[in-house]
Amino acid sequence: MTALATGSGEPLIRWSWVGDHTGELTTLTLHHLKLALLPIVFGLVIAIPLGIMCVRWRWLYPPTLGVANVLYGVPSLALFMLFIPYFGIGSGGQADFTIILPLTVFSLSVLVPNVVDGLRSVPDPVRQAATAMGFGTLRRLIQVELPIAVPVVIAGARVAAVASISLVSVGVLIGNGGLGQLFIDGYSRDFTTPIIVSCVLIVALALLSDGVLVAAQRLLTPWARTRRKAG
Repeated sequence: MTALATGSGEPLIRWSWVGDHTGELTTLTLHHLKLALLPIVFGLVIAIPLGIMCVRWRWLYPPTLGVANVLYGVPSLALFMLFIPYFGIGSGGQADFTIILPLTVFSLSVLVPNVVDGLRSVPDPVRQAATAMGFGTLRRLIQVELPIAVPVVIAGARVAAVASISLVSVGVLIGNGGLGQLFIDGYSRDFTTPIIVSCVLIVALALLSDGVLVAAQRLLTPWARTRRKAG
């Protein structure tokens, strides 16, 4: 069998290049993961209390969702550019926040609705039973409502994580795109290996993050496994 090749005769993947650049690929992959997952962590820190407030005060939800959707509609590159005067460009240090903060904003448009939907999915009889057992508002929220909402919240986090991993690559246009740097490298040299390798690694990161979140959901909702076994 012969290896697939480009029109110039260059193989689509030069395995020797992959072996020679293992260290660089590892560094870029870890940096890409950092830029992609920190926005999800920050997004959850913001979305959970904001979602709780939106459930508590229903009038707050429509404007909150509207603002989040409008910000999500802003092109990612344009939003990155807005943060350059404050954090600079390049890779590492505070320049990473030029990517992290816009992606945090994008994640809120997914996370806030899922937090609200998750809390609203808690059956009223469950709330009433918790209250009858002497649970105060805060204790009921922490021990009853949030655990029941976990599957819906995690579902939103899975969508946000995959989108974030993809959008990090756009940051290469301002000098900080993790694995996206390999796109520019491959394109500028008419060399397909870095492009294909970066695509494969980005897909692998998306699958890995999704698997980790699914595992986290199972750990946080052990009663769901018990219920399935009983069924």
